[in-house]
Amino acid sequence: MESADSTNQGWKDKVSNHAQIGGIETSVLDNGAGRGTRIAWINTGTGLRYKVVIDRAMDIADAFYNQYSLAWLSHGGIAYPQPFADKGIDWLRTFGGGLLTTCGLSHVGGPESDEVGDRGLHGLISNSPAEIISVIQPDPRIGQLEMSITGIIRETKPFGPSLELKRTISATLGKATIRIHDEVINKANTAAPHMLLYHFNFGYPLVDEGTDLLWNGTWFPRHGEENASIFKEGNDFKKCPGPIESHLGTGEEVVLVDIEADIFGQSVAGLYNSKLGLAVSMNFKKEQLPWFANWQHWGKGEYVTGLEPSTHPLSGQAQARKDGTLIFIEPGEKREYDLELEVITEEDGIKEFLLNYNQAI
Repeated sequence: MESADSTNQGWKDKVSNHAQIGGIETSVLDNGAGRGTRIAWINTGTGLRYKVVIDRAMDIADAFYNQYSLAWLSHGGIAYPQPFADKGIDWLRTFGGGLLTTCGLSHVGGPESDEVGDRGLHGLISNSPAEIISVIQPDPRIGQLEMSITGIIRETKPFGPSLELKRTISATLGKATIRIHDEVINKANTAAPHMLLYHFNFGYPLVDEGTDLLWNGTWFPRHGEENASIFKEGNDFKKCPGPIESHLGTGEEVVLVDIEADIFGQSVAGLYNSKLGLAVSMNFKKEQLPWFANWQHWGKGEYVTGLEPSTHPLSGQAQARKDGTLIFIEPGEKREYDLELEVITEEDGIKEFLLNYNQAI
């Protein structure tokens, strides 16, 4: 299929409805654990298409490039939001995986309690529905190739804290990219603690034996090298193996990375599967998201790699408060976050991407 970019307009005067090329389609799931959940399919017209789960913080579930799935989906898949799944590890009960699960907005990390209160795993926001305020469709007949969906997701209660996430997910017809622009605003009248993590979950066939994990930076295992089996000096931990026995059940390993940035302050990470000739790059601003986690859970039938930019090194609110790194957003203050994912299949583009990591095709 010809793409719809401005340099290749083979579609011109041949298309009545933009949906024949791409665009945004909203609907509601009608079966299973996700029954009643609003979704939006975004089709870029390039082979890249993905499902935005409107009722789950506008996170992204399924994502495909042509016949290849990019995302890992959990056994349960999409579940209807559970706004009070905020105790202990209840968050896992509705964790569908998917290309993106947002963690925060005030706590990221494991369950914890302190003098300020109790917080469950990874916070509340991913179990919160969005109020959609705009859907902009492309109109290729007038050269309008941009499309976007914008919504507001609230983490709020009377007397505060009251944080509001305004999220825009956008794409361009003819370009295999996903753009995420987030604005977090404190609507309350007192300062609010803030933590945010973008839990990107990649799966088969993009993640497979031999897939390269691409990131640069100073790293350390989350629970110390003495407790690590994968993330140790001398191990080739940036090359995916097949499923491994030690990751049955709750087996996993996480490395925390003080990720590098270029002279423009941009950090880049991603994956490359040479067997498929398929790479995915992730671009974000170091100033906004200074930390990065690489989560490995290579269990049988539960085979996933997580690449996770974040404001904090999975420390949790209590530790961040203690060490003075916890972010506080003042009343009326806004913090912005920008990320872009790109699927790369052309050989020259892959070569250029791999140059960042001293790797060759």
